Amino acid sequence: MTSISWHEESSPGQLLAEAGKMASVFRSEDMCLSQLFLQVEAAYCCVAELGELGLVQFKDLNVNVNSFQRKFVNEVRRCESLERILHFLEDEMKNEIVIQLPEKYPETPLPREMITLETILEKLEGELQEANQNQQALKKTFLELTELKYLLKKTQDFFETETNLAEDFFTEDTSGLLELRTIPTFMTGKLGFTAGVINRERMASFERLLWRVCRGNVYLKFSEMDTPLEDPITKEEIKKNIFIIFYQGEQLRQKIKKICDGFRATIYPCPEPAAERREMLAEVNARLEDLITVITQTESHRQRLLQEAAASWHAWLTKVQKMKAIYHILNMCNIDVTQQCVIAEIWFPVADTGRIKRALEQGMERSGSSMVPILTEVESKTAPPTFNRTNKFTAGFQNIVDAYGVGSYREINPAPYTIITFPFLFAVMFGDCGHGVVMLLAALWMVINERSLLAQKSSSEVGAARAPGGNVLSGACALPAEQVFMERLRELVLAAHGCNLRYTGTHTRTHVLEANSYLQLNPTIPGVYSGNPYPFGIDPIWNLASNKLTFLNSYKMKMSVILGIVQMIFGVVLSLFNHIFFRKIMNILLQFIPEMIFILSLFGYLVFMIIFKWCQYDAHVSQYAPSILIHFINMFLFDYDDPSNAPLYSHQQEVQTFFVVMALLAVPWMLLIKPFVLRARHRRSQLQSFTLHSNATDDMEGGHASPSAQKPSAAAHGAQDDHEEEFNFGDVFVHQAIHTIEYCLGCISNTASYLRLWALSLAHAQLSEVLWTMVMNIGLRVRGWGGIIGVFVIFAVFAVLTVAILLVMEGLSAFLHALRLHWVEFQNKFYAGAGYKFSPFSFKHILEETSEE
Repeated sequence: MTSISWHEESSPGQLLAEAGKMASVFRSEDMCLSQLFLQVEAAYCCVAELGELGLVQFKDLNVNVNSFQRKFVNEVRRCESLERILHFLEDEMKNEIVIQLPEKYPETPLPREMITLETILEKLEGELQEANQNQQALKKTFLELTELKYLLKKTQDFFETETNLAEDFFTEDTSGLLELRTIPTFMTGKLGFTAGVINRERMASFERLLWRVCRGNVYLKFSEMDTPLEDPITKEEIKKNIFIIFYQGEQLRQKIKKICDGFRATIYPCPEPAAERREMLAEVNARLEDLITVITQTESHRQRLLQEAAASWHAWLTKVQKMKAIYHILNMCNIDVTQQCVIAEIWFPVADTGRIKRALEQGMERSGSSMVPILTEVESKTAPPTFNRTNKFTAGFQNIVDAYGVGSYREINPAPYTIITFPFLFAVMFGDCGHGVVMLLAALWMVINERSLLAQKSSSEVGAARAPGGNVLSGACALPAEQVFMERLRELVLAAHGCNLRYTGTHTRTHVLEANSYLQLNPTIPGVYSGNPYPFGIDPIWNLASNKLTFLNSYKMKMSVILGIVQMIFGVVLSLFNHIFFRKIMNILLQFIPEMIFILSLFGYLVFMIIFKWCQYDAHVSQYAPSILIHFINMFLFDYDDPSNAPLYSHQQEVQTFFVVMALLAVPWMLLIKPFVLRARHRRSQLQSFTLHSNATDDMEGGHASPSAQKPSAAAHGAQDDHEEEFNFGDVFVHQAIHTIEYCLGCISNTASYLRLWALSLAHAQLSEVLWTMVMNIGLRVRGWGGIIGVFVIFAVFAVLTVAILLVMEGLSAFLHALRLHWVEFQNKFYAGAGYKFSPFSFKHILEETSEE
């Protein structure tokens, strides 16, 4: 083990060595596992400084210990209690008070500051709960008084109208029940009434049950309250009805009371004399006025408490989350038997060792400790985590790669190459200059408004708010990719600049021009072809040709094959750098070389034939050009006697036979040699370990055994046992067979898969042409004032369909297919993706995740 000290001055050699360990964008960072020894008093501050730095990943040394049995579980519970109070305050402030955002995050509080924070928050919580309870009690009283007020008014109105009833008011039902006009004087005191308030939705059921239970021996009168009321607890609007029930007898009164209790109707005392009712109403109005004053003061006091909390809420939450995160990390550490030292194991990038040392030193100074933290490098049996440094621009592309699988430790990182190839392949499939300009402008707008878009906390990984650089590249690459697959704006280009093929009437008679709708532009005729290729993309005169699709499909298919094979070969070449870096010479000889021979002999030769045919056969001899597809099929059949398909070049038969034989030899080269070499190496190691074990046994029998002789023997025996468990010839052979079959068949299927470049470009071009012909062309052909107005409407429809179908749907389709080409066709040639991501302890990441939640 190597102990590292940092408060001494660094020598120039150390600085040069540290500068040599700078991060490389092409591989993951070189990681180091170290043990960190901290004094208990300084552990909190040192971990806090590492959290601010965000470059250290802690290993959990207490995996087998229950979460409730760890050292700092009480501190974590206290932090969770503070979080509960803060969430309570947030719920109270919701939709009422705007929480103020701090200009910068506060520093991590010291452990003793937790007591102060607890005191402040618990006091604030208590005062707010008391204010809420008082407010609820006051509002409940206000609700009851309001109901009583309206009940007294409605009761008074009822009795006043009752004395002025019409002659036909008393029907058989009511007159038989109450007999208001025939009741003797000595019987009037026995007629009673009950008044109350009930929820409006329960009124129908209440009336029905009252009628059935009392068998119609009651008289019910109800009225709706026009004024909406507020529930003091839920603060929701409630609607109620006022009712008055007339009955005769104590038994009916008891039944009515029970029914009211069952329907949660509130019964209020209502005096019979009108004077007493008026007196009670005046008293209720006076109490309501006083109650409104008290409620206003209580609400203002509550608002002052919430304003005080809103000013510091974010700072409090940040402090609590930082403290909780620190204690979670300390729970992952061990404490020695003396209870004076905290022991942690950390992963960190070697290039950042100096920054980590300075952070530990700052933590020691802040805690006031005199014991210097000790950082000791240790060996690790597990693979280190994978850490690729990113910035705002490269993070989006790194996420695309990591979505397939996090790279193995120190493996070639595909992200730098994906930055170039992903937008380019996307643009090839998108293949539209005009639409590419629109996408570029939209991406530039997102870059300019990046801060406001990020403030909306969008969770989309693909959105430009997260990675605007990717959209800028995609839109920008659509312009040079148009040089390969140009499909749009041909009408405008043709009208503005013309073309490089021109028809001259000197070569054809006038009656030929009049009798034919299509004329052939033969570039071999002098004066038709200008002699220079079209400067940007494909000559727009092809847009008027009857054989446009035939020509463009052939051209795009060949370009797709060329791009695909070049990218696959590049992926195989990248695997060579992996083998060299990990010093796997056997993989270079028995895997990389036969893979390159196989793909170059077949598919590299196919690219050569395509380019050779383009260069060899011009317009003058194009009618004699042979078919590349027939040549490629005959190459595998060893058929060279086809008179209809002339050879491309001399000695073609010998060259193609050599390439096919080399490709066939590469298959057993990949399949058979490596497993047998591994088995021979395994047997040789077994023989060596057996020889060492025998020599050690002989020495022990002869009495010359020594500890140094016994230890290698035991170590060799253990290594032999481990090796026997790890090596299995059958598994190795099957794995190699799978790899060989997958690679050979994959070269064929992956080449065909790259034809999606042609297919999506063709789909985009045809959809563009359909929209132009079926929509925009109609508006341009209409004449007169109607055409002027109609062209705006039709252009609006054309623009909406263009954005929705060609930009959004086709853009998403091109993105997904470009994603698949990189994951399957490109990365599987060199990228294992079997690692795990470096997850440093970082306050920044913790706070961002909390804010998104």
